[in-house]
Amino acid sequence: MSCLVGCCASLTCGLCTSAASTITKKSARLGYCGLFGLSLIVSWVLREVGTPLLKQIPWINTSDTLSDEWFQMEAVLRVSLGNCLFFTILAILLIGVKDQNDTRDAWHHGGWIFKIVIWALLIILMFFLPNPVISVYGWISKFGAGFFLLVQVIILLDATHSWNDAWVARDEQKWFVALLVVSIICYIAAFAIPGVLFIWFNPSGYDCGLNIFFLVMTMILALSFGIIALHPAVNGSLLPASVISVYCAYVCYTALSAEPRDYVCNGLNKSKAVTTSTLVLGMLTTVLSVLYSALRAGSSTTFLSPPSSPRAGERSSLLESDELEEGKKGKKDAEPRPVTYSYMFFHLIFASASMYSAMLLSGWSSSESSDLIDVGWTSVWVRIGTEWVTAGLYIWSLIAPLMFPDREFY
Repeated sequence: MSCLVGCCASLTCGLCTSAASTITKKSARLGYCGLFGLSLIVSWVLREVGTPLLKQIPWINTSDTLSDEWFQMEAVLRVSLGNCLFFTILAILLIGVKDQNDTRDAWHHGGWIFKIVIWALLIILMFFLPNPVISVYGWISKFGAGFFLLVQVIILLDATHSWNDAWVARDEQKWFVALLVVSIICYIAAFAIPGVLFIWFNPSGYDCGLNIFFLVMTMILALSFGIIALHPAVNGSLLPASVISVYCAYVCYTALSAEPRDYVCNGLNKSKAVTTSTLVLGMLTTVLSVLYSALRAGSSTTFLSPPSSPRAGERSSLLESDELEEGKKGKKDAEPRPVTYSYMFFHLIFASASMYSAMLLSGWSSSESSDLIDVGWTSVWVRIGTEWVTAGLYIWSLIAPLMFPDREFY
C-alpha cells in the first residue's frame, strides 16, 4: 500500500511538473488566465455552499444577527483578496522589466509549482483575517472594479479603431464594402436591441420612466456617434461608431436585467426561482467576460506597452511576437530582446479584475440579492455609468484632435 501511495504521489508530481513546463513554453498568460478562472470558480462554490462552514469559524461568525447573504459575500471577498494579493505581489516584483535578459523575466514565466502553492496559501490565509479587514477590502474593491471597467472600455475603443484602420489600410473595394455592411448590421442591432427592451422593461400599466430614460438615452447616443463620426471636420468612421453603439445597447440590457426581480418594470420578474442551470450559465458568462477583458487589457501592445517594446504594427511577424513571449531561459543574447507587454500592468489588471469579479458575485458588497449573481440597484447604476463613460470616451476620441491640434493622438 505504501509503495502504491508513493507511486501515485510521484506520478502526480511529475504530471504537475510537466504541465507547468508546458505552460512556460507555450504562454505564461494562459497559466495566469487559468489560475484566475480557478479563483472565480472557488469564489462561486464557496458562495453557494460555504455558509455553514463560515458559521463555524468564531472570528468570522461574531454575531447571531448575521444573515446567510452576509456569509456569502464574506466568502467571495476573502477569496478575491487572496487572489488580488497574489497578482499585486507579482506586479510589484516585476516593475520595470523591459527585456528578457532581466532575471525577473523568468519569475513571470517559470516557477509555476511554487506560484500555485503561494496562491493557494494566500487564499487560505484570508479566512484567518478579522472581519474589519475584509470590510475595508470590500470598500476598496469598488474603486478597483471601477478601474477595471475603465480599462475595459479603453481597450474596446482601441480595438474598434484598430479594426477599422486595418480594413481601410487594405485599400480594396471589397474591404470598404465589408466595412459598410458590418456597420449597417451593427447599427440595426444597436436600435433593435432597445426596441425589444422597450417591450420587456416597460410593461403596460406601470410607470417605468427610469427604464424609458435609459433606453432613449441609449438610442440618442447611438445616433450621436454616427453624426459626429461622419462630420467632415472629424477624422472618424462609421464602423467604430456602430460597434460602440452595439456595446452601449448591450450594457443597457445588462443594466436593466440587473434590476431587482421584485421590481414591477423588470420584464424578468415573471420568472420563477432561478434554476441551477441559469446560475451556471450566468456564472460562466461572467467568467468568460472577465477573463477575456483582463487578458486582452493585460497583454495590450499599443498604449500599455513598456517603453522599450515595439508597437504591434512595428513587429516583423506574428512568429517573432510569439517567440518573444515565450521567455526562454537560454544564454543571454548579445542584444536585449524587449518584452512584448508590460508584466507589471498585466498583473495589475488581473488584480483589479479580482476586485471586479468579487463585486459581481457579492452584488457590489450589498445584500440586495440572495441567490442571484450581479442583481441589485448598485449593479444597475454601475452598468449605466459604464455605458455613459464609454460614450464620453468615444466622443472625446473624435473631438480631441480638433480641440488640441498641436498634440499627437494614436
